[in-house]
Amino acid sequence: MPVIPSPVDAIDLRYDVSGSGPALVLLHGSVLSRAIWRGLGYLEPLSAEHTVVRVDLRGHGMSGAPHEVSAYAQQTFVADLLAVLDAEGIRRAALLGYSLGARVALSTALSHPDRVTHLVSLGGSASTQHGVVDSVFFPGVIDAVREGGMEAFCAGQGLGPEVDSRRARATRTAFLAADPRAVAALLEATDRTAGVPDEVLAGCEVPALWMAGSEDHPRLEESRRAAALMAEAEFVPLPGRDHGGTLFPPDEVLEHVLPFLR
Repeated sequence: MPVIPSPVDAIDLRYDVSGSGPALVLLHGSVLSRAIWRGLGYLEPLSAEHTVVRVDLRGHGMSGAPHEVSAYAQQTFVADLLAVLDAEGIRRAALLGYSLGARVALSTALSHPDRVTHLVSLGGSASTQHGVVDSVFFPGVIDAVREGGMEAFCAGQGLGPEVDSRRARATRTAFLAADPRAVAALLEATDRTAGVPDEVLAGCEVPALWMAGSEDHPRLEESRRAAALMAEAEFVPLPGRDHGGTLFPPDEVLEHVLPFLR
């Protein structure tokens, strides 16, 4: 597994590469890791047509996990992503992100459109993120993680030791592996993320596909609005899905993503 230093603060950035074809970077959501793309069934069909780069964002997976809120600004995530592309000799790539990863993909497309061929936002948003972490996870989540660690994070989402379904236990295990100080810093930084001005979205000419679950409020409305503002964008709803269910099962997502990337 390749590892490179972040150009911002030299923490380790870990990623892997598979497949062949046009470059595609997969960016996971908060408190997850690059492992979700294989586990949920995305890696095989995507790597059949693309050189797929799966990144562990800072604070996640096997990448470094700084504890300062300032370490999780959007421009820092973008700098990390560009460093990975440079390390692999990739001049331009499609970016597919879920939730936090979708915002990182959007930030990259807006600030470095020459490096991005396509943007796919799954459960993403261009709006201000103030108050969002409480709605996505549970009210008071940042204080809960600071005071009670990842066990409190799990408990707040009904993922205590008593869960017995395979998916719930896998999610709980993944969450418990995270560094609680890094997670708290990440969530606070997310809460401070400002919205993208309408005129900036309107000026972006990167082809974009926005998708969100019909039960994922307000991401549904925010994704639809962002797509309407962008010059080369479309919005596709995912019937019956909430935010946590955006990615699974993958077939309905991929039936739109694969033709769009082609």
